[in-house]
Amino acid sequence: MFKPSRKSITKLALVIAVLSLLFIVLPALRNSTQAGFKPHLSLIGLIKREFTGIVFYHRNMVELSELSSEADRLRRRLFDLREIERENKRLNRLLRFKARSPLRFLPARVIARSPDSWASSVIIDRGSSNGIRRGMVVVSERGLLGRVAESAGNSSRVLLINDPSQGVPAIVQRTRQQGLVNGSLGGNLIMRYLPDDAQISVGDAIVTSELSRVYPKGLLIGRVVNIGKEFSGLSRYAVIRPAAELSNIEEVLVVVP
Repeated sequence: MFKPSRKSITKLALVIAVLSLLFIVLPALRNSTQAGFKPHLSLIGLIKREFTGIVFYHRNMVELSELSSEADRLRRRLFDLREIERENKRLNRLLRFKARSPLRFLPARVIARSPDSWASSVIIDRGSSNGIRRGMVVVSERGLLGRVAESAGNSSRVLLINDPSQGVPAIVQRTRQQGLVNGSLGGNLIMRYLPDDAQISVGDAIVTSELSRVYPKGLLIGRVVNIGKEFSGLSRYAVIRPAAELSNIEEVLVVVP
């Protein structure tokens, strides 16, 4: 039977005592060590956070720039689509008018306005090479616009009906009262040579008459917005608002004889 010696018992007791001391001292030593390194650990954490922030800031700036460029591209695309939609609507109205009318037309686009007569003439992209000649009548789906004043190879100048030098034989559609429509500096038209007892009222439609050798009969010129007396007191005049929007013409139809 094994019997531990006094020397073995002494060694075992010494080991137990050392282990007990370590269990008591190590927690305190660990706490003091952590406390010593804590400032350094905080500094390292701060540097790490700042570095991470710089990296993410740069990445976010790149993403923001890309998103801004994409948004600009989409806005331009939306603008283009709206322009195409508006153009399609205008062209569809012209096509419907062309299909209903017994007249023959040549379509054209407005490409410029004359600097010396901005409000009363336009330049179209059709000319003598397309069969356009001086004196041809120009209309829109809304009504009469004017006539060709000059024609070159690939363009023509159209004199609008609001030009003071223009004169269009016209009648009141409702009563068949005849008169002459002239342009005016104010943008409206003036129907003159109406007798004092002329049957004409505000709202009446004014159309081209068969007395004209230039304009086809029955083209809508505009509607009466006011009626007054001439200075002589012997006749009346009517203020006509043009049926066509003369200030923003983009596409036209040239009447082919």
